[in-house]
Amino acid sequence: MHVSEVTKIRRKVLAEVSRLALEGTLEENIAGILSTVVSEDGPRYRCCVHKERAVLKDRINMALSQPIGTPLAEAAGKALGGERADLPAVNLLPEACDRCPIDKFLVTDACRNCLAHNCIASCPKKAIMVVQNRAYIDKTICIECGMCKRSCSYGAIIEISRPCERACDLKAIVAGSDRRAVIDYEKCVQCGACKVACPFGAISERSEIVQLIQRIKDGQRVYALLAPAFIGQFGPKVKPEQIIGAIGRLGFHSVKEVALGADAVALAEAGEFTRAVPAEQPFLTTSCCPAFVAMVEKHLPDAGDRVSTTVSPMIAAAKAVKEEDPSAAIVFVGPCVAKKAEARRYPDLVDFVLTFEELAAMFVGAGINVAETEAGDHLTAASRDGIGFARAGGVTQAVLDTVAHLAPGAALKPQRADGLADCLAVLTKMQQGALDANFLEGMACQGGCVGGPGTMADQRLTAKLVELYAGQAPVATAPDNTAARPEIDLHRRKK
Repeated sequence: MHVSEVTKIRRKVLAEVSRLALEGTLEENIAGILSTVVSEDGPRYRCCVHKERAVLKDRINMALSQPIGTPLAEAAGKALGGERADLPAVNLLPEACDRCPIDKFLVTDACRNCLAHNCIASCPKKAIMVVQNRAYIDKTICIECGMCKRSCSYGAIIEISRPCERACDLKAIVAGSDRRAVIDYEKCVQCGACKVACPFGAISERSEIVQLIQRIKDGQRVYALLAPAFIGQFGPKVKPEQIIGAIGRLGFHSVKEVALGADAVALAEAGEFTRAVPAEQPFLTTSCCPAFVAMVEKHLPDAGDRVSTTVSPMIAAAKAVKEEDPSAAIVFVGPCVAKKAEARRYPDLVDFVLTFEELAAMFVGAGINVAETEAGDHLTAASRDGIGFARAGGVTQAVLDTVAHLAPGAALKPQRADGLADCLAVLTKMQQGALDANFLEGMACQGGCVGGPGTMADQRLTAKLVELYAGQAPVATAPDNTAARPEIDLHRRKK
């Protein structure tokens, strides 16, 4: 998997913040990160070292979960005190945004200077003229409506979008009047696709590494809930036992697999399907992907009552831990940025959310080499189907197998969608009755959770490794798994 310079810098910042927090010297040495990550002789991606460090300050504020512009020592002090600013999961770093000077519509060499001049006739602002025997767009007048592109018979006018805009299937990010990106949080579902797409790293998620480290150092019992996509994230040869062992070396009290919560969800969702479809509603959608659920709430609210009322595997697993240890602190570790937003709905259950990238930064900060960590004994408590939730089609398979066990006569006709554009299109068709399906698996990320923005490994490799790991599970389906906890209240909280 290609690791860009943007990713390397982001990881360096997180690792340095972790190291200083673990050493107990964060507040006095936080400003030193500006020199250790961006040295006078280091590579330049912007005009000067001052600009590089201005961008770095924004990144550090995000790494401390503090508002952009907060003085670093003050931000470090607040993070060490456990304060977390009320920020969205995904945020723009203003200094890092390059204001992409892209002309959205461009006249190409295919222009023939035809007699029809449809482009000129269609332009509502008279922004197109002929210059040197070719159409020319006056950018000072153009309002980027696209009428010229649509009217050209030769297709000689092309549209070029900014990477962040192109990555957002829900049109939640646009260029502002000063050409800086602007996130419309009324539309944004915080999936993190724009973060991955921006070549300047101008979009980042808030991190709560310092607050988590302080909680561990304070001696609280901190549980890690490990999402099933963890297989392969730290190298294809690294064993699951080594990853779990390395998490223990960070000071976590215990590690639980979210896949066990997925088994409970499969049982609850299958039961919900057999009760409600078709007696109460024509179809049911999954609810395990928080970005998909948010997409329905914000972009297709009429379909809201089609979404399963069952919680996600993260919440199911957290509830199981809380039942056994009510004073536990719970940390979800996975590939998902949107989980940071979902956790805000359940502050009494999930205390922190880490991406795999953030966990890796903690390993680096603590000087832990996962590949050299001794492997202990570990046998997953989840079923094959529960582990399979990590890849596209996995939830469908789990619910299919569970319905077949619970209600053999029920006819489940599944449909899958991964990627928010696909989810939106498929769900719209199902609302219109245009698809012969009564169950929809909706995943915001391509390939499912293994393609999430917080991953560190190629999704195709991870999907294969997850499949191999699932094959080692002691039982195949959720109904076979006596460790699943269907008796816990698994009803999802509304927005």
